[in-house]
Amino acid sequence: MAQGMQRRPARWQWSAVAVLATLLVLQLLLADRARLAADPGWRPWLERGCTVLRCSLPTWHEPAAFSMLDRKVRPATTAGVLRVEASFRNDARWPQAWPALQLSLADADGRTLGSQVFSPAQYLGQAPDTLIAPGQSAAVEFLVHEPAPGTVAFSFDFR
Repeated sequence: MAQGMQRRPARWQWSAVAVLATLLVLQLLLADRARLAADPGWRPWLERGCTVLRCSLPTWHEPAAFSMLDRKVRPATTAGVLRVEASFRNDARWPQAWPALQLSLADADGRTLGSQVFSPAQYLGQAPDTLIAPGQSAAVEFLVHEPAPGTVAFSFDFR
């Protein structure tokens, strides 16, 4: 070969580099899909990709997207027991697992008398086998022990 003449890489070499780079990016996305799936910007892309590649994504988890529609806490027929009724809606863009519900009871001065987190199995009576769809509402009812006779206020939080 004459001096000053350089040999150019063949086209197939550039094609191989492009294919390998694409495979590397796909592998990185698949390996990190659980973290990326928690991002609303990435999730639609990952859902499409997992449909093609037959992989799965973790269930969407956005407790702040649940809205409390109605809630009541009142004495039950048994002394020292309260009947809790609540309805809520999933306002997220995707189906979610049923949330854990935290109920806090307080006295007239705002001091917390008791707080408990209820799992979906506790407030539904059994573990749900489905997700709660976007826009879907649910009504729940359960009984709790009244922590003190001065219970006058309550609050709910989703976990």
